[in-house]
Amino acid sequence: MTKRWLWVPVWLCLVPALTGCGYNAMQQQEEAVFKAWADVEATLQRRSDLIANLVETVKAYAAHEQQTLQQVVEARAGAGAVKLSPEELAKPGAMERLRHAQGELSSALSRLMVVVENYPDLKANQNFLDLQNQLEGTENRINVARRRYNQAVETFNGSIRRFPNSLTNSFMLHLERKEYFKAEEGAKSAPKVKF
Repeated sequence: MTKRWLWVPVWLCLVPALTGCGYNAMQQQEEAVFKAWADVEATLQRRSDLIANLVETVKAYAAHEQQTLQQVVEARAGAGAVKLSPEELAKPGAMERLRHAQGELSSALSRLMVVVENYPDLKANQNFLDLQNQLEGTENRINVARRRYNQAVETFNGSIRRFPNSLTNSFMLHLERKEYFKAEEGAKSAPKVKF
C-alpha cells in the first residue's frame, strides 16, 4: 500500500506536464498555416481567372498588340502551373519557384497596363474598368492573404521552437518550420516596363 502512495507525487507532476506539452496547440497552428496557404492560393487563382477576362477584353481593342497579350497569357499559365502542397511549405526552393512565377505574372500585367494607355476607348469601356477594379481588389486580397499566411507561419514556427513544445515536437510530432512568403529580389525598386 505504501508503494501506491509513492506514485501519487509522480502522477501529480506528470499530469500538468502533459497538459502543457503543446501537442494539440502545435497541430492546430500547423493547420492554421495550411488554411492561410489555401487562402493565398485561392486569391492567386482569382487573379488568374480575372486575367483571362482582362486579356480577352484588351484583345478586342488591341489586336495588333499580340506579343504583349501572349506574354501575359504565358505568364498566367506559368504562374498557374506552380502549385505548392502543404508538405512543400517547409521547402525554401518550392516557395522561391512560386515567388518567381508570380513575379513574372505581375511584370507581364504591368506591360499590359502600359499597352492599355494607348487605347482611350478601352480605358473608358465599363467592362474593362470593372475588370481593372476587380484586379486591383484582388491584388490587395493577395497582399492580405500573404500577410495572414506569414503571421500563421510566425506563430507556428515560434511554437515548435518554444519550450516545452520543442520537446514534444522533437519526440512526438517532428514538425518542420514553414517558409515565409517573401518578396522577390529587387522588389524594393520600382518595376521597369520595356517594350
